[in-house]
Amino acid sequence: MPWASSSSQDKEKSDRMAPGQHTQKPMSRMARREAIEGYIGISPWLLGFLLFMAFPILASLTLSFTDWRITVAPEWVGLRNYIRMFTADREFYQSLRVTFIYVAISLPLNLIVGLFLSILLNTKAPAMGFFRTLFYLPVVLSGVSVSLMWMWMLQPDYGLVNSLLANVGIQGPQWFWHPSTALLSVVLMNLWRVGGSVIIYLAGLQNIPPHLYEAADMDGAGFWSKLINVTIPMLTPTIFFQLVMELIEAFRVFTAVYVITGGGPVGSTLFYMFYMFRTAFVDFQMGYASALAWVISVIIMGFTFLVFRSSTLWVYYESEGKN
Repeated sequence: MPWASSSSQDKEKSDRMAPGQHTQKPMSRMARREAIEGYIGISPWLLGFLLFMAFPILASLTLSFTDWRITVAPEWVGLRNYIRMFTADREFYQSLRVTFIYVAISLPLNLIVGLFLSILLNTKAPAMGFFRTLFYLPVVLSGVSVSLMWMWMLQPDYGLVNSLLANVGIQGPQWFWHPSTALLSVVLMNLWRVGGSVIIYLAGLQNIPPHLYEAADMDGAGFWSKLINVTIPMLTPTIFFQLVMELIEAFRVFTAVYVITGGGPVGSTLFYMFYMFRTAFVDFQMGYASALAWVISVIIMGFTFLVFRSSTLWVYYESEGKN
């Protein structure tokens, strides 16, 4: 019978389908309308991403293989920019050296100081809200204004810091104006803005379950024992986040060098970002600057990848521990 034949064909068709596979139902008018409205809603962000992020990234990759000096059309040179960078550009290696030294000093210093300040600010002492605000205030100030303030404070002849040191019989250093102290001065200035890290650490500290400290108190644990065995292990996800963000930020230092030192003295503060900026907007070598940008991007991605790979060895998540 026809109906029996049709039924057997449908059965054979359903048997041939993979387990869990179902025929796709056509989208209803309401679902289609909701999808269109959703795409319209995200279209401003999507257009912004394509125009101001995706397109510039692809354009810089293309320009890194060209010789483009803004006033003339780009000329394709292949790998010449990269060959020049790694074989003939001494300032490239100097900027890398200065940046790596800065990262090696500034990164652990910011992480450690931020952690201990957050522990101090996590107490229930009077006026603690005022002190938290005071430590966070430098973060919201303009980088240029902060740089100008520190340039005045650390000025060797009439600066506030050296004047105070002179009152107690100590001759202050040259700070930004001497090759041996210029880089450390930048580290000191940026350490003053550690308040952003402090706030994030505070959020992590306040999420640690109180019963862990109560159990440690019952076992007779002191401050350092609780810090090593409770606070730091429970805070490792926050430390991991801070490590990644501070690592990227350390490689991107620019404002202080641009405002105060200009890469000097004697190249002691020639940070990579400043050298790339100078190559692009002073020397007008846009193609070479694009190649510099891609090299530092690869370096940052490489270090970030290593941090992520190492996180399985030292980052503890409470949700995973319960499984």
